[in-house]
Amino acid sequence: MAVKVFVTGATGYIAGDAIHHIYEKHPEYEYTLLIRTREKADIVKKALPKVNIVIGDLENSSLLEQQASEADVVLHAADASDHEGAAKAIAAGLVKGHTKENPGFWLHTGGSGILTYKDAEEDRLGEHDDKEYNDWSGVEELTHLPDSAFHRNVDKIVLETAEKHGDVVKTALLCPPTIYGMASVDGERELGQVLTCGTGKERGPASDRGRQVYEMTKLMLTSKYIPVVGSGKARWNHIHVADLAELFLLLTKAAAAKRLDEEIWGPKGYYLVENGEHVWTELAEKIAHEAEKAGFVGKLEKQDLSKQAALDQAGFEAVSWGLNSRGKAERARKVLGCEPTRPSIFEDSVNIVKEEHERLSVKV
Repeated sequence: MAVKVFVTGATGYIAGDAIHHIYEKHPEYEYTLLIRTREKADIVKKALPKVNIVIGDLENSSLLEQQASEADVVLHAADASDHEGAAKAIAAGLVKGHTKENPGFWLHTGGSGILTYKDAEEDRLGEHDDKEYNDWSGVEELTHLPDSAFHRNVDKIVLETAEKHGDVVKTALLCPPTIYGMASVDGERELGQVLTCGTGKERGPASDRGRQVYEMTKLMLTSKYIPVVGSGKARWNHIHVADLAELFLLLTKAAAAKRLDEEIWGPKGYYLVENGEHVWTELAEKIAHEAEKAGFVGKLEKQDLSKQAALDQAGFEAVSWGLNSRGKAERARKVLGCEPTRPSIFEDSVNIVKEEHERLSVKV
């Protein structure tokens, strides 16, 4: 029988790229996608004609539970790090529909904002912090972070499912940082169409963009200054969206093959995802340089951005420019051989600027 994969968030940035990648590599799987509207469903069907569509949203707990119970693999990315109800429904469905002999697999999307809790507790912005987490040697620290940490309430639902029902439900919790990488068709970048990893092939059933670095670029193109939050020394990891999609693919393949290694799933199955890190102010300066070189702006100067102004600008994503979220992603490399290969965020900054400029239709 075909492996059944249930996906939430397929019209969004993360799952949109991931589902295309998995679908392309394994057309023999049976895919069911949760889509909120018929209009979006039509877009998805054009890109991925063989998938099944169910219309609904994260508030429809009975639908989520039913689909999770029927799926072999659940890839949950729609507001996954913050929606408790959806996580509880998926957990219940997986437990209900699976057995020790036929376990269900849950690929859950968290977020590395969870690692900012110390900055939040101490109400500090832009300060240097040497603390670096590790998902191999320090995985127990990651799975026992304070309840006050951002996203921790939903992380606990996934981890408690693994602890209480680990013989029936195999969980993998992915914790991506700043995500970047935008659309391309046949090697030429196009906006408003599809997502890509830069291979020249169309990816994703709908277009979207990451938030953190793109909101920063938007601010710089429209307000004409380099934002500095707090002392300007905070650091954060980054990952290309296609490298993240590769990890989703490898985990899906491991689930389809019924690999039950304890280093892949359950209490140890916590995955930081990164290909290096950036100091937010240094990244902003690089973006400014590319915007200036392209003629999109004149000479930009640094300007302090208060916490409230950041919240007004783009919510937590803008405040994050003053927070530290640092980790080493060793688990995926060790147990799945997953090595990021796409350009770093600094290398891709020229494209980030061009894409955001086009999206905004900024006039020089």
